[in-house]
Amino acid sequence: MGTWPSAVLDERPIPVALSCASGGTEGHWRLSACAPIMVGMNEKTSSPAVVEVPVRSRIWCSPLMVCCADLMCLTQASFASQQFDQDSAAYTWAVIGILLAFASGFLLLARSRHPRATFLASCVLVLVFPYDSTIALMALTALLARRNDSTLTVRATILAGFVTLASQLRDATKSPEASFWHAVFAKPYTGRQYGNELVMLADERTVIITAVVAASLELVIAVLAGLHIRSRALASMAAAKADAAGAQVARLETTIDSRQLADAIAAEAHDTLAHSLSLLALNASALHAESVRLGREANAMDPSRMTEAAERIAEKSEDIRKQAAGALDEAHSIIDMLRHPEQARMQLAPSDETSLTRDSLDALIGDARAAGMHLNTWIDIQQLGRLNDAVGKIAYRAIQEGMTNARRHAPEEPVSLEVSANPTAGVHVHVSNPTKAGTVSPSRPGAGLPGLAERVRKAGGTCRFGFDDRHAFHVDVRLPWVA
Repeated sequence: MGTWPSAVLDERPIPVALSCASGGTEGHWRLSACAPIMVGMNEKTSSPAVVEVPVRSRIWCSPLMVCCADLMCLTQASFASQQFDQDSAAYTWAVIGILLAFASGFLLLARSRHPRATFLASCVLVLVFPYDSTIALMALTALLARRNDSTLTVRATILAGFVTLASQLRDATKSPEASFWHAVFAKPYTGRQYGNELVMLADERTVIITAVVAASLELVIAVLAGLHIRSRALASMAAAKADAAGAQVARLETTIDSRQLADAIAAEAHDTLAHSLSLLALNASALHAESVRLGREANAMDPSRMTEAAERIAEKSEDIRKQAAGALDEAHSIIDMLRHPEQARMQLAPSDETSLTRDSLDALIGDARAAGMHLNTWIDIQQLGRLNDAVGKIAYRAIQEGMTNARRHAPEEPVSLEVSANPTAGVHVHVSNPTKAGTVSPSRPGAGLPGLAERVRKAGGTCRFGFDDRHAFHVDVRLPWVA
């Protein structure tokens, strides 16, 4: 009767670390770019295919298996040799089997790299020499654990069952003095080595049935052990692939979040700096015009007019200084957001200064008029305190961008601003200004308006801009009351 070492059950799956290729753009990323978690399926036929399963044994497992296999093979070979005369060829064959039994267990050391060859060689040894089937069953466990193929599993199980049954029946049908199973059912202290006849406690039928049942149990244990180790290995592989996919998704989400944050910072930089710098340029242009006029008319001016002109120049210079300081502060704020991304989202959140309120709208219009812009306004706003903060900020940026665009491309032309807001109709912003023919190409409206259109679209609104037949440029934004 063969023994089955528990060490075989300690074989464990090798942890698998996987990563997915991330080539291509983000828009073309697919989670299925990772290797599929389903193992052992052929993509073309969807039928099981032979797949190697990575399994690694513990260090102490192999020596224990080798010792058990050697012991069982040596035990049955020793019992078998007692039925032959020492001068017979069968006895010589039995002795060779005993000598080989010392080294037979080392065959199991090749089970990791060559599980199929190890299994077949073990079956041949058991059939050719009077060995116990333990070594073949251990090799079967190793084969089933390392090869995920249903056909191979069935064939190997059938062959191992035949070899195990043949080995146990071969021993059970021998003479009582040369049989391991008869020794199990023999009365203690009886037999040739004690100088008397061997007394059996069970008949031949019981011995044979016990051998068959033992062979069946050994086969079942070997198969279940192999399948258990394989399932653990496949579960480990699936978990590793799931972890790799999860990590890649997390990296992708981080990349998307970083990209969105970078876009938000870029939009904020454009909105604030472009507005401040356009006011600065407009005031500088007005200062230059005033200085030129003063230079031409200085000789003809009386002291009072000269003083008034000087005061206007000083006032414009002070405006330029304040606007330059404000632009510098805004630049520092953008730099701080780039240096501290974790605080950037708080800085980008809507505030009273960057949302559509009566005060912020009055300040925006006042700054534009103070810079010399000819601004005509039509304002109809209701219940701004209930307006969604995100929508309010987009609406404010739409007004700011429309006025900045007008100052940039038509600094000397009048600008018309229409703003209406109420819970029923939502928010409507319309900025228009005449331009000289050829001043701006419709195909290149700049970077601010496309960015504004994208933000409006994400909020559920619409943004249109362009020239009409009279070369007037229009920016029209409509936003829902709640994004």
